[in-house]
Amino acid sequence: MNKLESVFELDNSASPFVIAELSGNHNQCLDTALQMVEEAANAGVDAIKLQTYKAETMTLDCELDRFVIKEHDNLWQGESLFALYQRAATPWEWHEEIFSRARELGLYAFSSPFDKTSVDFLESLNVPCYKIASFECTDLPLLKHVAKTGKPVILSTGMATLSEIEEAVRCLRDYGCEKILLLKCTSAYPAKPQDSNLNTIAHMKSAFGCEVGLSDHTKGIGVAISASAIGAKVIEKHFVLDRRAGGVDAEFSLEPKEFQLLVQELKNSYQAMGEIVYGGSESERDSKRYRRSIYVTKNLKKGEIITKDHVSVLRPANGLEPKYLDNVIGKAAKSDLMYGQSIQWEHIV
Repeated sequence: MNKLESVFELDNSASPFVIAELSGNHNQCLDTALQMVEEAANAGVDAIKLQTYKAETMTLDCELDRFVIKEHDNLWQGESLFALYQRAATPWEWHEEIFSRARELGLYAFSSPFDKTSVDFLESLNVPCYKIASFECTDLPLLKHVAKTGKPVILSTGMATLSEIEEAVRCLRDYGCEKILLLKCTSAYPAKPQDSNLNTIAHMKSAFGCEVGLSDHTKGIGVAISASAIGAKVIEKHFVLDRRAGGVDAEFSLEPKEFQLLVQELKNSYQAMGEIVYGGSESERDSKRYRRSIYVTKNLKKGEIITKDHVSVLRPANGLEPKYLDNVIGKAAKSDLMYGQSIQWEHIV
């Protein structure tokens, strides 16, 4: 079983599977897209992902208000949907070369289809799985078509209600999809950390019997690391070569060095979860000698009564534990005891 297949298995022990979403940050330049693939591989990601659509299959070329983004806090405020999708689309004739380059570099490569024609096109390229975008989570005809391929599906759930997710999962299963992974997602661009609601991840896993992950649109890597620590098996983040150079998703995308840091910190987070351990790990064994014990701080003659002026609790641990201090004070010294000597039971009457 390869790493991609393993992430769909419940309670698998693999470290998080990291996806770099190229989206439209290539700015309609194939060389840039190929460079993004290479930089993503250098950063240590497991997969790159595209989005496969054409503007005319996404929306109408229409300037009516409903086809123009009006929200003032929207990253693309003022753009028509058609113009935005034209600007962000990855030309279909690029897909094969991008996927081939990714595979040469040891990466998995797949895409999010947005209609039946894009599914059929991606099937011709033999993609290993499909990603369903949050906005298509309720597009049951699309889900049916994808499910019929028999390929694993990663399903983003941004905005979806519990019943809508249930309907989508049932649709995929009913039409032949046996491997499903759900992604918690906040469909805001960029998203605020306080809107991430990562505690949904464990509930989603329990509710649907699927492995879970995070499609993260926040800035930075903190939210993704937190998600990994509570069980996210897939982390998807948008990728850009240089935010200053722009790109349709540049504002909430990670640059190569940031992605490299994300990959490393996800590994650290996964390793840090470990097992239930008390009493210290093997690496702490030598540190125990620097605990405290009872020491002579003033010379004692044989038979002399030990007072609090003669002993103290100090580092390192080489004698009786601090909890026995009251048992030592008031007892007689069995032999001469010198400054710096640790107290043992045989030293007292």
